[in-house]
Amino acid sequence: MKIILSTLNSRYTHSAIGLRYLYANMHELQTDTEILEFSINDALQSIAEKLLDNTPDIIGLGVYIWNASEIHELIHILKKVSPATKIVLGGPEVTYLPFRVNFDLADYIIQGEGDLAFYQLCKDIQNDCANERIIRMSIPNLKEIKLPYKYYSDHDIQNRYLYVEVSRGCPFECEFCLSSMDEKVRAFDLDKVLEEFEILWERGARNFKFVDRTFNLNMKTANKILDFFLAKEAPYFAHFEVIPDHFPESLREKIKAFPEGALQLEIGIQTLNLEIANNISRQLKLDKIKSNIAFLENETTAHIHLDLIVGLPGESLESFGKNLDELMQLSSCEIQIGILKKLSGTHINRHDIEHGMVYSDIPPYDILKNNQLTFKDIQIMKRFSRFWDLYYNSGNFKKSLPLLWQNRSVYEHFYAFALWIYAQTDSTWKISLPRQGELLFNYLTQEKVLSQTTVANAMLQDMMKLKGRAVPSYLKEYAKDFHIEAKLGSSGFNKRQH
Repeated sequence: MKIILSTLNSRYTHSAIGLRYLYANMHELQTDTEILEFSINDALQSIAEKLLDNTPDIIGLGVYIWNASEIHELIHILKKVSPATKIVLGGPEVTYLPFRVNFDLADYIIQGEGDLAFYQLCKDIQNDCANERIIRMSIPNLKEIKLPYKYYSDHDIQNRYLYVEVSRGCPFECEFCLSSMDEKVRAFDLDKVLEEFEILWERGARNFKFVDRTFNLNMKTANKILDFFLAKEAPYFAHFEVIPDHFPESLREKIKAFPEGALQLEIGIQTLNLEIANNISRQLKLDKIKSNIAFLENETTAHIHLDLIVGLPGESLESFGKNLDELMQLSSCEIQIGILKKLSGTHINRHDIEHGMVYSDIPPYDILKNNQLTFKDIQIMKRFSRFWDLYYNSGNFKKSLPLLWQNRSVYEHFYAFALWIYAQTDSTWKISLPRQGELLFNYLTQEKVLSQTTVANAMLQDMMKLKGRAVPSYLKEYAKDFHIEAKLGSSGFNKRQH
């Protein structure tokens, strides 16, 4: 029996840890099992061709919010060409009802953590006794699961982010998040995990992205993991998702010890409005959050990534703007602005009537409007988020962008800038870096009526900070006496990671 495990990653540089868990636990069927990964940018008929090249009996597909529509179309092609091939689906997008993408053509669906269940289903298919189309899984014992890390290939190690974990589950109950559905946090055997990490390191792995939802919940575990990396020689990169209000002294001392570019911390803020946070069952300890952000900003070289969400039940644009302004006062780090999504299985739906929440039924299930925000407001904020990424989070305009707000409301002034950019471009994509710079220069000098010399000097510092860049045409007349010690482009370890 030939079995293929596959999915469509959102980027080529991503890797699917879930497929490797399944492969690691295939026992005697492993020799007949193969992993084939693709990205959502690959042509679906070409993907189907490659999946069917070895005439598989079973194809297991991982379904996520970013690939659900493509998986639907892929199943359609596979079943048209090879109706006898059994299609098994798993992953978060088929774990919770209702399904908002039609997966009726799939033969089997595993709901929940399928590390052990997929093997058993393949055995049942082999023995012609697989009677249930939908298999609802109880939570597996992590001690029974074989770890997946040896199944990252040398190609993965050299070219992709390696996803790893030391625990599953989340103790919090944030209503927009699927992790809140599994309130119990379960841990893998840490010594065994670290042994696997050591093997990966010896093979050349230097890029580790932890998928744990609350890395700094257990201090003993967090400290041992940080010690693992601190004992290594840079360059390397480790990404953790952390809760913002739990940074005891032992953790602080270790974070301070990391070299520049080695550590990235993702912190889900979502809102700083206590009333809105209470609406969605999110705990906020504002004093601790502010203290910890200040510590990370002023005493460490960690790259910090803070999250804010547009469209939470009851939150106005004014409230969102205050959140952004306050975070900008606390930190100069990256602030990721997301649009609220309604994921099947979450409890955010309890607000639908009271707050007039209307969502798209097409992935990624973004909010379309509510009682506080019109459809137009949401569209404007989607563009705001995109332009914020291009201009602020990219770090390309650190000197010149603050001229937009000059110690006034960041939100209000960037909002006006985003409206103006869109009026000029009618697009949020394929705006080159030189074009971005020219738009900012024109806005600052023509709309804000700032001194051209002042703006040009700031922009030259931004645009010419890396060696090899040519002076943009609109800055040439200001560049005659300009001099800067340009740096070589940063290595992959120091770049912002997605």
